[in-house]
Amino acid sequence: MHSFRADLHMHTVLSPCGDLSMSPRGIVAECLAKGVAIIGVTDHNTTRQCRIVTEVAREKGLFVLPGVEMTTREEVHLLAYFPSLDVADDFQRWLDTHLQVVENKPEFFGYQVVVDRHEQVVYQEDRLLIAALDADIYTSAQAVRDHGGLLIPAHVGKGKNSLFSQLGIMPEGLEVDALEVSMADGQARVARRYPAVTGCTFVTGSDAHYVEDIASVTTLFSMERPDFYEIQMALAGENGRGVIP
Repeated sequence: MHSFRADLHMHTVLSPCGDLSMSPRGIVAECLAKGVAIIGVTDHNTTRQCRIVTEVAREKGLFVLPGVEMTTREEVHLLAYFPSLDVADDFQRWLDTHLQVVENKPEFFGYQVVVDRHEQVVYQEDRLLIAALDADIYTSAQAVRDHGGLLIPAHVGKGKNSLFSQLGIMPEGLEVDALEVSMADGQARVARRYPAVTGCTFVTGSDAHYVEDIASVTTLFSMERPDFYEIQMALAGENGRGVIP
């Protein structure tokens, strides 16, 4: 087995809160400088920047998990990751159906643009991406499962937009692949407060909106190679793969 350092939670220029420095080239350069081997692209309620980040990253030997940070009807943030770009593109059609129509105000929330490898704008999203979907947590989770994706509730120890801040419990019947905490010591605090998470796999991600925040916290995987199915096995602790504490 080999060790791979991953930052599975970061936002690009497409998220209204993402800095202009979070372009595909900016993200990849920062990850290379900091020894990150696996990138999770998780813009708010959209997968549209995943393909270009992946293309740039592949040229540098980095693996990208195409993903999204969904905001459910309950205002819970869920990270989802998909086995391929084509599946992520298909999931975008589900997101387009369920994202509520709230007009973005760039001067207030920030611009929402897809940029190409040369940092030229190729698409602008007019709907506010940080608005909630009209789908509840169970419907959103099922949509991810229907697409063969991985599901990880985001920053569960935070007091806003987390599984526990919004619902106060681990929802019965909600199947997750892991729980994300924002800091390395967050797992112990969450486990003390919510015993229902005992036995869950925990990961940490930077939730970076600026390049300097990339890899501020990371997850270390033990597995054969960086790909979706190896990561899936590592999260489940199967076949000798795992998450290194």
